[in-house]
Amino acid sequence: MDGATRSTGSVSAPWLAIAAGCVIALLTFGPRSAIGFFQIPMLADNGWSREDFALAIALQNLFWGVGQPLFGAIADRFGTARVLVLSGVLYAAGLAITAVAPTPFWLVVGSGVLVGLGVAAGSFGIVLAAFARRVSAEQRSFVFGLGTAAGSAGMFVFAPLSQALIDSYGWSDSLMILSATMLLVPLLAYLLRGNAASAGAARAEMAQTMGDALREALATKGYLLLTTGFFVCGFQVAFITAHFPAFIADVGIAPVWAVTALALIGFFNIIGSISSGLIGQRYSKPHFLALIYIGRSIAVTAFLLTPITPTTIVVFSIVMGLLWLSTVPPTNALVAVMFGTRYLGMLGGLVFLSHQIGSFLGVWLGGYLYEVYGSYDVVWWLGVALGLFAAIVHWPIREAPVERGVLAPA
Repeated sequence: MDGATRSTGSVSAPWLAIAAGCVIALLTFGPRSAIGFFQIPMLADNGWSREDFALAIALQNLFWGVGQPLFGAIADRFGTARVLVLSGVLYAAGLAITAVAPTPFWLVVGSGVLVGLGVAAGSFGIVLAAFARRVSAEQRSFVFGLGTAAGSAGMFVFAPLSQALIDSYGWSDSLMILSATMLLVPLLAYLLRGNAASAGAARAEMAQTMGDALREALATKGYLLLTTGFFVCGFQVAFITAHFPAFIADVGIAPVWAVTALALIGFFNIIGSISSGLIGQRYSKPHFLALIYIGRSIAVTAFLLTPITPTTIVVFSIVMGLLWLSTVPPTNALVAVMFGTRYLGMLGGLVFLSHQIGSFLGVWLGGYLYEVYGSYDVVWWLGVALGLFAAIVHWPIREAPVERGVLAPA
């Protein structure tokens, strides 16, 4: 196990570890956020339907969510680095299988199961939990913003990169190139070695068992509300990630604007994520989250009620970029405030599981309802309604540590 004596070096240079974690977040978030560019050429070559593609990507989000608390618990106990090595291997294998998938079943295996588990083992929950153990409580919201911004940079970098690769090499060879890129993750993993014990968590946290921590969280009203609200975030962003390029093509706008849109979302998401981390250090995190969800609903409503042109696509992408993953820093910071960092990987992972159930439904319903109605309108408006629901759910959350008695040594 990555114990205290083996992990001292990792916590003595926190900003080097944070830099490595940011690069890993960029790599793991990048290819899966650009998957929408592969939809149309892949389906055209293979003769599959949009529902086939949507099911695979929906399952990717579901396996990402199911894997998150599992890999978070493993990282809490045995060390972050080992989980990140597994992430790179699973992710690379999934992209490679997707590149040569002969049937929709193998698309599900590659893009759905393996990429989903690969992202789960190397995504925000794993990286941010490692960050939390290397900085003070006052710095957590800011470094969470940095890590989230790095994931946003992955979207900004990989959106135009993926389209350029497809134009030059075709969609299949492009996926093989991205597969090889994911093998950089295990090389960076060493800098994030260590677990909760090596980070010097508080005595009351260390005395608590994993089962006790889980029961405590599930009995905490604020945690349940936070988990419920994060479902909406997943529904909204996953639907746009998977279906926005096809939506733009359907309204007769050139594909270059789809690339521009996702790149703008990624770029302004960097600004939004860092700003969110800073705001979360100074103001109420639950109220800030409620305002983010209200802002998303307003942005989508305005976009749908105005003529869709390249200009409105650009404006919508900028606004959504600022709000895109700005939910992640305050959400993870609230879990750390409530329960500390001992089981942050697992407890944050459970909140993220709700996010990914929402992602599954957003992606799958996007494809299914498109086949039924011939448009994405129903899913767009459902996302607006859910955004208002999320704002209501977040407002009463109490930003304070849970009341915990003195625990006997484990």
